[in-house]
Amino acid sequence: MNNSHELLDFVKAMADVDRLRIIGILARELAGQSTIVGHLNMPLQDVVNHLAFLEHVGIVTLQDKVYELNTEKLENLARNQLQEEKPEYIPAPELDRKSRKVLASSLNPDGTIKQLPPQPGKLKVILEYLIQAFTPGLDYTEKEVNTIIRRFHLDVSGLRRDLVDAGFLDRERDGSRYWRPERGVTQGNEGKLE
Repeated sequence: MNNSHELLDFVKAMADVDRLRIIGILARELAGQSTIVGHLNMPLQDVVNHLAFLEHVGIVTLQDKVYELNTEKLENLARNQLQEEKPEYIPAPELDRKSRKVLASSLNPDGTIKQLPPQPGKLKVILEYLIQAFTPGLDYTEKEVNTIIRRFHLDVSGLRRDLVDAGFLDRERDGSRYWRPERGVTQGNEGKLE
């Protein structure tokens, strides 16, 4: 896989027991939402959410209200996961040595955050890295901000608050709109996946 977000989505899809159960059902038969609900005894909304995610990743397809497992896509995704060569996060060379060291110790090879450093200076390096996922001048809803942050770490509300407190994200008082200010944001922390 060339895209780290596609890799993360695939891992998330395969890491959820209920999604795996849905894949199991669709491996045996084509099924609609109600059939899957009946097999799994799950709330309809949970099934709908899981199917939407699996469809987004490309593992299932929907036609005429019937879901089908895309076995070719699933095999390709799985095969790519098992390849020996995995993406490796490499901090941008223009970063200072301290920032590169913090990123190397705090990030997984795919660029997700494995640990949040408790020291304010090191946390700032992580926040500078994270803010690169936001485009200056675009407005984001809180849900969109959460989705972006979740790609990197599960502590969505904590990191969202840290980004706002550090001045990397601005927001309306009621939280209805977030944006990355153009002022005072360090550029060049993107790093790259190779």
